[in-house]
Amino acid sequence: MKGIFQLLLFYSLGAVASRLTLNILPGSIWGMVLLFAALKFNIVNSSEIDRTASFFLDNMILFFIPPAVGIMTSYTLLGTHIWAILTACTVSTILVLASVSLLFRFLDKTASDE
Repeated sequence: MKGIFQLLLFYSLGAVASRLTLNILPGSIWGMVLLFAALKFNIVNSSEIDRTASFFLDNMILFFIPPAVGIMTSYTLLGTHIWAILTACTVSTILVLASVSLLFRFLDKTASDE
Protein backbone atom coordinates (compact mmCIF):
# COMPACT_ATOMS: atom_id res chain seq x y z
CA MET A 1 0.00 0.00 0.00
CA LYS A 2 2.91 2.31 0.71
CA GLY A 3 4.25 1.80 -2.81
CA ILE A 4 1.09 3.00 -4.56
CA PHE A 5 1.03 6.04 -2.29
CA GLN A 6 4.61 6.90 -3.17
CA LEU A 7 4.04 6.46 -6.90
CA LEU A 8 0.94 8.66 -6.80
CA LEU A 9 2.76 11.21 -4.65
CA PHE A 10 5.56 11.57 -7.18
CA TYR A 11 3.05 11.70 -10.02
CA SER A 12 1.25 14.53 -8.20
CA LEU A 13 4.51 16.34 -7.49
CA GLY A 14 5.30 16.04 -11.19
CA ALA A 15 1.95 17.57 -12.11
CA VAL A 16 2.65 20.50 -9.79
CA ALA A 17 6.17 20.91 -11.22
CA SER A 18 4.72 20.86 -14.72
CA ARG A 19 2.32 23.68 -13.89
CA LEU A 20 5.04 25.69 -12.17
CA THR A 21 7.28 25.42 -15.24
CA LEU A 22 4.46 26.45 -17.61
CA ASN A 23 3.99 22.89 -18.92
CA ILE A 24 7.41 22.65 -20.57
CA LEU A 25 7.37 18.92 -19.81
CA PRO A 26 4.39 16.74 -18.92
CA GLY A 27 3.74 16.02 -15.25
CA SER A 28 4.40 12.32 -15.69
CA ILE A 29 7.92 13.03 -16.95
CA TRP A 30 8.60 15.41 -14.04
CA GLY A 31 7.26 12.74 -11.67
CA MET A 32 9.60 10.10 -13.08
CA VAL A 33 12.57 12.45 -12.79
CA LEU A 34 11.68 13.26 -9.19
CA LEU A 35 11.17 9.58 -8.35
CA PHE A 36 14.50 8.73 -9.97
CA ALA A 37 16.24 11.41 -7.91
CA ALA A 38 14.55 10.17 -4.74
CA LEU A 39 15.67 6.61 -5.47
CA LYS A 40 19.19 7.72 -6.38
CA PHE A 41 19.66 9.68 -3.16
CA ASN A 42 18.00 6.96 -1.01
CA ILE A 43 15.07 9.17 -0.03
CA VAL A 44 12.76 6.37 -1.15
CA ASN A 45 13.55 2.72 -0.60
CA SER A 46 13.27 0.84 -3.90
CA SER A 47 11.96 -2.30 -2.21
CA GLU A 48 8.89 -0.34 -1.06
CA ILE A 49 7.74 0.49 -4.59
CA ASP A 50 9.09 -2.62 -6.32
CA ARG A 51 5.95 -4.70 -5.79
CA THR A 52 3.62 -1.95 -7.00
CA ALA A 53 5.80 -1.12 -10.00
CA SER A 54 5.99 -4.81 -10.93
CA PHE A 55 2.20 -5.07 -10.76
CA PHE A 56 1.80 -2.12 -13.13
CA LEU A 57 4.40 -3.49 -15.53
CA ASP A 58 2.83 -6.96 -15.49
CA ASN A 59 -0.60 -5.50 -16.30
CA MET A 60 0.52 -2.81 -18.74
CA ILE A 61 -1.73 -4.15 -21.49
CA LEU A 62 -4.72 -2.81 -19.56
CA PHE A 63 -3.44 0.73 -20.10
CA PHE A 64 -3.54 0.26 -23.89
CA ILE A 65 -7.17 -0.85 -24.07
CA PRO A 66 -8.82 2.63 -23.85
CA PRO A 67 -6.68 4.16 -26.63
CA ALA A 68 -7.27 1.10 -28.82
CA VAL A 69 -11.02 1.38 -28.32
CA GLY A 70 -10.84 5.09 -29.11
CA ILE A 71 -9.04 4.36 -32.36
CA MET A 72 -11.55 1.68 -33.32
CA THR A 73 -14.54 3.95 -32.68
CA SER A 74 -13.16 6.76 -34.83
CA TYR A 75 -12.11 4.71 -37.85
CA THR A 76 -14.12 6.91 -40.25
CA LEU A 77 -12.24 10.00 -39.09
CA LEU A 78 -8.95 8.13 -39.46
CA GLY A 79 -9.95 7.01 -42.94
CA THR A 80 -10.55 10.54 -44.15
CA HIS A 81 -7.21 11.80 -42.82
CA ILE A 82 -5.07 8.72 -43.37
CA TRP A 83 -2.51 10.44 -45.62
CA ALA A 84 -1.97 13.29 -43.18
CA ILE A 85 -1.55 10.79 -40.33
CA LEU A 86 0.89 8.62 -42.29
CA THR A 87 2.88 11.67 -43.41
CA ALA A 88 3.09 12.99 -39.84
CA CYS A 89 4.18 9.56 -38.56
CA THR A 90 6.82 9.19 -41.28
CA VAL A 91 8.26 12.69 -40.88
CA SER A 92 8.31 12.49 -37.07
CA THR A 93 9.98 9.07 -37.18
CA ILE A 94 12.69 10.35 -39.53
CA LEU A 95 13.25 13.44 -37.36
CA VAL A 96 13.54 11.35 -34.20
CA LEU A 97 15.97 8.91 -35.83
CA ALA A 98 18.09 11.76 -37.17
CA SER A 99 18.18 13.66 -33.89
CA VAL A 100 19.04 10.54 -31.86
CA SER A 101 21.76 9.67 -34.37
CA LEU A 102 23.27 13.16 -34.19
CA LEU A 103 23.08 13.17 -30.39
CA PHE A 104 24.75 9.77 -30.22
CA ARG A 105 27.55 10.90 -32.55
CA PHE A 106 28.11 14.02 -30.45
CA LEU A 107 28.14 12.11 -27.16
CA ASP A 108 30.36 9.38 -28.59
CA LYS A 109 32.83 11.95 -29.91
CA THR A 110 32.81 13.78 -26.58
CA ALA A 111 33.41 10.55 -24.66
CA SER A 112 36.26 9.45 -26.94
CA ASP A 113 37.99 12.85 -26.65
CA GLU A 114 38.30 12.47 -22.89
